Formats: sequence, C-alpha cells, structure tokens
Amino acid sequence: MSILPNSRRVIGIVSRVLMILVLSDMYVAFNIPANFVFGDSLVDAGNNNYIVSLSKANYVPNGIDFGRPTGRYTNGRTIVDIIGQEFGFQDFTPPYLAPSTVGSVVLMGVNYASGGGGILNYTGKVFGGRINLDAQIDNFANTGQDIISSIGGPAALNLFQKSLFSVTIGSNDFINNYFTPVISALERKLIPPEVFVGTVIARFRLQLTRLYDLGARKVVVVNVGPIGCIPYERDTHPSAGDNCVSLPNQIAQLYNAELKSLVSELSTGLKGSSFIYADVYRIVDDILHNYSSYGFENANASCCHLAGKYGGLVPCGPTSKICADRSKYVFWDPYHPSDAANVVIAKRLIDGDLNDISPMNIRELFLV
Repeated sequence: MSILPNSRRVIGIVSRVLMILVLSDMYVAFNIPANFVFGDSLVDAGNNNYIVSLSKANYVPNGIDFGRPTGRYTNGRTIVDIIGQEFGFQDFTPPYLAPSTVGSVVLMGVNYASGGGGILNYTGKVFGGRINLDAQIDNFANTGQDIISSIGGPAALNLFQKSLFSVTIGSNDFINNYFTPVISALERKLIPPEVFVGTVIARFRLQLTRLYDLGARKVVVVNVGPIGCIPYERDTHPSAGDNCVSLPNQIAQLYNAELKSLVSELSTGLKGSSFIYADVYRIVDDILHNYSSYGFENANASCCHLAGKYGGLVPCGPTSKICADRSKYVFWDPYHPSDAANVVIAKRLIDGDLNDISPMNIRELFLV
C-alpha cells in the first residue's frame, strides 16, 4: 500500500514530536539538582584558603588558567569542576568555608574537600590544619540542616536523593600517613600494609554509610591513583630510575581491591543506593603509558617545577618555573594532574565503560 503525501507529513510531524519528547525526558533525567563534593586536594576548590594550614594553593602560579589562584591545586579545573560543567552547572560548586556559600547557593551543592585531608583523622597531621572526611561529613550535616530549614524535610530528602555525591579521598592516607618519614620502617613492619588498608577500609565503610544515612543515594567513590608515579615519589626514590615507584603502587592496588568490594557491598546492602566505583588508578595508568595518544608530551615531570629531575622536590609556588605548554603535561605539580589530564579523567568517568567506572558511568547513573 502506498503512503499518501499528507500521511507522510503526519508521520514526519509525529516523529519530530516523539524526538522532542525523548530529548525532553533525557534533559529531565540529566537535570542533576546539586553536586556535593568530598575529598582531598585533588578536588579542593578553596576550603584550605580559610584554615591555618601548610597545605594551600592560593598563590601563583596555581590557577594560572583562571587568571588568579583559586585554592585549587592545579593550573585550572579539577575533575569535579569538569563533571559539573558537563551536566549543566553554570557555576563551579563553591567551597563550604567561603563566606558566600550560604542561603540559596547551597541548594546547588557544596564542595567540602580539603587539601591534606584523609579518611583517617591522623592523616595529613604534618600540614597542621586540614579537614578530614569525618569533619567534611559533619559539615554536610550542617548544610543539610540549613537546606531542611529552607525548603522543608521532604523536599530536602528529594534533593539529596537526586543529587550527585562524589568522594575523592585516600591518597593522603598513604602519602601523608603510612609513607611519611615520621613512621619508620620498623613501625611499618609492625603494621603491615594489609592491616593498615583494613583499618582505612573499616573507617571508610562507616563514613560512606553515614553519608547514606544523611540522604545520599547516588555516590561516586574514586579509588587511589598510581601514587608511585607522581613526580614527588619519582624524585624521592631515585633508585626506581625512570620507572614508577613500585611499593606505593602495590599498596594502592591492594587498597583499591578492598575498596571495590566495599562499594559493591554498600550498593547491595543499603536500600535504594547506587554506589559507583571509579577506577581512576586504571585511567591514569593508561594515560601515563599511552600519553602521546592523548596529546601529551610529558608524563613524568611537573609542569610547575623548581627542583628535582622530575620537578617533584619542591611544591609549586611563586619562584617555580612553568612549562611552555601546560596542555602537554600530565602533571601540574609534584602531586596533582593538570587541567588537561583532569579533562581526560572526567570524560572517562562520565562516559567510560565498566573497566573505568562500574557498575555504570556517571551519565548512566542519572538515567536510573
């Protein structure tokens, strides 16, 4: 049977209407109301600007691609900044301690992360001031009470259940706790890696469960990256040559295996929750091994450097030198990725496969 011209027009109009409805549904699905960020210097947006701490990034040349230091430990954006932009947030999620983070602002989310912070409260003690994860969750509880006072309990709970929660923490528990010079080799023999990792995981279980109890349902938990490959570790362990330092990476992998099991356990055991395991170790390891395919020219050294073969001996600061093209370096400073590397990591967390992030990526998380 042939289709009449008028019928073709009707079919065309119906198809366009259906497409609009599908796109509209997708828009609603991706309309994440708020972004709540927990973590360490990898995602700190400036909280450490407001505390007495040796761990700060509110000085040049940090933030050079913002035109000014912001308190972020990189030349530009963090991973969570980039994820927020992808999902339509007009402004970066503000730091909890900023005086302007009050009123209706908090309804879009808050960043609680702190440079030097860890899962264990002792972690980062060398820096003095830092906000560890227990205190970050305390601060979220305070925000939650403010939101309840503003929009009421049921609306607040609905907001939390539909929002993105991310927890990027753990590196300092190794770099600035287990591997610090103040902990001797003898002490490490008395506390073998398996015992230390078990202690960290046990504490993290309680903290993530508390987040759930406070209303979080969609939680992305980021594992510990290949910390043995950062410029600081390379320069402080010259015996490794041009290779990554093996022991920190081995312990990070030991921890990550336990963390993956924990994330699966929580997602299964806590009703209505979606805990997501983000394998940043694998993503960064892939970048480091295949850096040229991502457009990088240097995968070992700091763009912002002053001393050391890899620029890893002195923190990035006003007297540091800066590489000619920041987009060609994986690392911004002795510890942290560049904006360009953060873009790669963020994109793979948003749209990556099960090898990068499981049991679903962030985009899929907000389709369920």
